[in-house]
Amino acid sequence: MTIIAPSILSANFARLGEEVQAVEAAGADWIHIDVMDGHFVPNLTFGPPVISAIRSATKLPFDVHLMIERPELSIADYIAAGADRITIHAEACVHLHRTIHYIKEKGLPAGVAINPATPVSILEPILHDLDLVLIMTVNPGFGGQQFIPYSLVKLRQVRAMLEEQGLDKVFVQVDGGVNKSTAAAIREAGADVLVAGNAVFAEQDRAAAIAVLR
Repeated sequence: MTIIAPSILSANFARLGEEVQAVEAAGADWIHIDVMDGHFVPNLTFGPPVISAIRSATKLPFDVHLMIERPELSIADYIAAGADRITIHAEACVHLHRTIHYIKEKGLPAGVAINPATPVSILEPILHDLDLVLIMTVNPGFGGQQFIPYSLVKLRQVRAMLEEQGLDKVFVQVDGGVNKSTAAAIREAGADVLVAGNAVFAEQDRAAAIAVLR
């Protein structure tokens, strides 16, 4: 079954703990946390203190997506705050292999994200080291953007790479423009983890919204 990871970027920040509990009750599998630094992407969201504050609100895994420059400098802080898995951007990390292994040495699954204009070939040298590949299907920085159709090609390319190398335990995640209109095509192209923001948090019946995405 497809894993649904609602992104708290679209939640009501004034009652974030309650929002997390609400999507857990609605059937969410992971909680996706988009961390932005205002440098790597043109927006600023939240850091370890916010993650730590909501950690007690849910037992769901915290899927922390670091859209920040030099992530290796603050990974330990996110782990201490309660992250259960960490994804970093290939474009933001000079020593990608070293940083991936640092995350894994700390006992967490490690993922690598690539932006819409980044070719999937950048993943080839580290594919065997990964637990998750995140295909950004919008340009990162803001919620509510429209899905970029070419992303489906990249999804199929990543899925083919994993199958050719027998890496069937690596998750393929999509973030950006996921909704009831795009979810089926995204799943068909090879994604097994869908990050959804407005498609879940903007709906009154969140259980129904999550069910549609599966």
